[in-house]
Amino acid sequence: MKFETKQDVLNWYEKQPRTLTKEFISQIPWHEVKNYPLDKKFVPVLLYMRDVEVLTDMYYEELRRTPTGKDSAISKFMERWGVEEVTHGEVIDRFLNEAGIETSRNWKTEVRQNVPKFYTFNTRIITTLTNLIGKKFTATHMTFGAIHEMSTGQGYRRLMKMANHPVLTEILTAILREESAHTKFYLSVAKIELQKSEFARQVSRFIVNNFWSPVGQGAKPKFQTDYTIGTLFSGAEGLDWIERNVSQKIQSLPGFRGLNTISERVKAIVTPPEIISV
Repeated sequence: MKFETKQDVLNWYEKQPRTLTKEFISQIPWHEVKNYPLDKKFVPVLLYMRDVEVLTDMYYEELRRTPTGKDSAISKFMERWGVEEVTHGEVIDRFLNEAGIETSRNWKTEVRQNVPKFYTFNTRIITTLTNLIGKKFTATHMTFGAIHEMSTGQGYRRLMKMANHPVLTEILTAILREESAHTKFYLSVAKIELQKSEFARQVSRFIVNNFWSPVGQGAKPKFQTDYTIGTLFSGAEGLDWIERNVSQKIQSLPGFRGLNTISERVKAIVTPPEIISV
């Protein structure tokens, strides 16, 4: 399917049915969660994923201050996107509790309160700078969004494969249907915006190459980001997974041919430093 405008992409997105409806969530076999083992090493990963999902409203709040967030098609998309992402976090939290990992009743408030003030201050500065560039920065916003959605989706796929928990697989499969629609929106709009301007392509590539970091890092401590990535993408198989499913798709965008930033940064996280003998 080829989209000519952002409105075309939005029209497609709005035709995609919600997966995690109240009816679907009520029919998840929650009572069976404890019937299957959950390796403890995946608990911090699930907590990280849960937290990142509910922090999307903070990202949306910042984006609304920019020309990107004020764009009618993007704003309409993000209204639904924000609701879906928070639902993902809530469902993951319920799974953890059903699995015997008790979490705070006020966990969403606590997650937001624990975001470092420096991170909030830094994003305000970035927002101010993007406003100076104006609408041409939309390509960068959408490219970042595409990378984050793709990497999040691949994280879920890796977790399903590695955890091998039937109820978790059912939950993550449903989440992935919505995440895939998010990815297509971001990727499609990024392509449209990048095709408009050589300047937009140059800015987007420069920003991604020099400032991209894994989704959640900054709002969450780096060691938690590194643990999540290290758990899910270590080894040759994990690195190949990122290369095929994230890096190569981003390289297909206008102006991004040959960019290996995502694969290189993931490799730096999952590959232990060489021990130098004296």
